[in-house]
Amino acid sequence: MSLGHRGTFILPRSLLPLIWLKMASGSGPVSALWTEINRCGQNGDFTRALKAVNKILHENKDDVTALRCKIVCLIQNGGFKEALNVMNTHTKSLTSDMIGFEKAYCEYRLNRVDHALKTIQGIPEQTDKLKELYGQVEDLGLPESSYELCYNAACCLIGQGQLSQAMQKLQKAEELCRKSLAEDSDVTEEDVEAELAIIHSQMAYVMQLQGRTEDALQLYNQVIKLKPSDVGLLAVTANNIITINKDQNVFDSKKKVKLTSAEGVEHKLAKKQLQAIEINKALLAMYTNQADQCNKMLASLQTQNPGHPRPVLIKVAQLCREKQHNKAIELLQRFSDQHPESASGIKLTMAQLYVTQGHVTKACDILKSIEEMKYKPGMISALVTMYTHEEDIDSAIDVFTQAIQYYQSEQPGSAIHLSLVREAANYKLKYGRKKEATSDLEQLWKQNKKDVHTLAQLISAYSLVDQDKAKALSKHLPSPDTMSFNVDVDELENSHGATYIRKKAAKVVGESQPKEQGPEGVKKKKKKKKGKLPKNYDPKSTPDPERWLPMRERSYYRGKKKGKKKEQVGRGTQGATSGACAELDASKSASSPPTSPRPGSGTGTATSNAVPPRQQKPAAAGATRKKAPQKKKKGGKGGW
Repeated sequence: MSLGHRGTFILPRSLLPLIWLKMASGSGPVSALWTEINRCGQNGDFTRALKAVNKILHENKDDVTALRCKIVCLIQNGGFKEALNVMNTHTKSLTSDMIGFEKAYCEYRLNRVDHALKTIQGIPEQTDKLKELYGQVEDLGLPESSYELCYNAACCLIGQGQLSQAMQKLQKAEELCRKSLAEDSDVTEEDVEAELAIIHSQMAYVMQLQGRTEDALQLYNQVIKLKPSDVGLLAVTANNIITINKDQNVFDSKKKVKLTSAEGVEHKLAKKQLQAIEINKALLAMYTNQADQCNKMLASLQTQNPGHPRPVLIKVAQLCREKQHNKAIELLQRFSDQHPESASGIKLTMAQLYVTQGHVTKACDILKSIEEMKYKPGMISALVTMYTHEEDIDSAIDVFTQAIQYYQSEQPGSAIHLSLVREAANYKLKYGRKKEATSDLEQLWKQNKKDVHTLAQLISAYSLVDQDKAKALSKHLPSPDTMSFNVDVDELENSHGATYIRKKAAKVVGESQPKEQGPEGVKKKKKKKKGKLPKNYDPKSTPDPERWLPMRERSYYRGKKKGKKKEQVGRGTQGATSGACAELDASKSASSPPTSPRPGSGTGTATSNAVPPRQQKPAAAGATRKKAPQKKKKGGKGGW
C-alpha cells in the first residue's frame, strides 16, 4: 500500500447536485436508479453505481448527467481508458467545459502528459482543481529543489510502475531533506529521522514491489521504532509489514495490526486503503484460526461493499480450511450469478477447487464458461493440458479448433493465430491424427512457402493418407545442392558433437580393424613371470585333485572330532579346568602330609584313591524318596 502524494488532490466522488436534480424530475424505475446511484456514490461503491448508470443509459444513451456519472465511476474504478472512450464517443453531448478536468485527469493517469497539458490549457475557466492538476503533471520544468516536490515525483513514478526511477527520486528527496533541515540549528537528529520517516516508508514500499522483502521489512521496522506522530503513516507501514509476513510470524502481525486501528486513522487514509486494511485483518484472523472473528469481519465488509470479491474469496478459503469444499463451491456459484462483473476471478477459483477434488472435466466446463478469457493463449493451454490428462483428445482438439476459428475471423494471419495453428498441427501429429493435421499444415505452408520444416511435416502426414498428394508436394522440396549452400561443413565438423562422434567412431574402427604392423613397429613381448610356489612344495608328489574344492565338499572329509576332554571337570557356570583341580587336590601333592586313616582301617596310607566330590558317581538308589513340595516365593519374577 503506497502512501500517496503529499498534498495531492482528491477527485470528486460523484456529481451529487446533478443527481439530485434528476431525482426531483424523474419518477418510477429511473428515479429508483438515481437513488441507487446517489447511495452508492456516498458509500464509495462505484462498481454498483456504474451498473445503475448503464441501465439508465440503456433507456437514453444521450443522457448527459448519466454520461458524466459513468465517467466519474470509471475513473474511481481505475478505468481511465474506458472513461476517455466515453468522452471521445459523445463529443457532441459532452463539451470541453463540462468534462475538461476529467479528460485531463485520465490523460495524466495514462501518462499522456502532453495531451493532458493541452487539454488543461484549452479550458477557458481555470478552476482551483485544474490548477492543482496542472501542478501535478510532470515535465513542467519545475525545479525539484525541495524534497516535497521530489517525493511527489517519486510517487508518480511508482504509480506508473517505474520503480528504479522512483527509488532514485526518493534517495534524492532524502538528501534534500537532510540538507534543508541541517541549516536549522534547532533541529535535532531525532527530528530529522521523524521527517524522513515517510520517505523511508515509501522506499520500503518500492523494495517490497521489487521483491526485496528482507530490506523492505528492515526499513519498515525502523519507521515503526521511531513512533511517528502520523497515525496514517503508522497504519500503512504496519499493514505492509503484515502483507510481508503473510501466514508466517503471526505473533508479530498481531502486534502490528493494533497500529492500524489507532484513533483518527479513518480521517488520514482513503476508503480503499481502509478497506485493504480490513481485508488484511480478516486474513490474519483466518491464519490464526479465529474463525468467528474472521466471519464477523467478512460480514461487515460484504455489507459495506456487496460486490467486492475479496471477502467472498476469504470466506471460501476459510471453508476449505474446514474441509467444506462443497459449501465453498456453492458460495462461489451464488456470488458469480449475483455479480457477473466479478465472475471471471470467481470462476477461476471454482475451477481450482474442482481440480483439487479431482473433478477435472467440471473444471474445464467452468473455464470454458469465462467468455472474456475463453480464447486467451493461457486458457487454451490450460484446457488442452487438462483434457489431455483426462485422455479426452477430441475435446482438446475441439478447443484448438474453436480458438483458431475465432482468431481467423478477428485477427487473421496474426502471430497468435499462426502460433495456434502450428500448436494444433503438432498436437494432432503427436496423437496420430495426421489426416486432421494436414489442413493446419497446409494453412501454415501457404502463409510461408519457404518454410521447409512445415512442408516436410505436411509430406510426412500425407504419406500415410494420400501418397499421390505427398509425391506432388515433395516436388517443392529444395534440391540437396541448394540446401548444402547454407551449411558450413568445417564448422559442423569442428563442433563439439561432431568431434565426439568422430572420436568414438575412430575408436570402434581401431578396435575392430587393427593396423598392420611392419618389422619396425613390432613391439617386444614381455616375458611372463612364473608364479610363486608354496614353501613345502614337492615336485615329485602328485597334487591333490580335490584341492580346488572347499574342505567340506572333499571326499575324504570326515568332520571335526567331538570327543570329551578327559581332564574336564564339568560343565556349567562353575566348571573349572582339570589342571586347576589337580593343583588343588591335596592327595596328589607330594609335600602334603599323609591323610589320617579312616576309622576301622588298620594302617594309614600316604596316598589316597578317593574321588573328588564333583567326580563321584551317585550310589545306586535303593528306594526313591519323594521330594518335599517347594513353596513359591511371593513377589519374585522367576520363583525360587
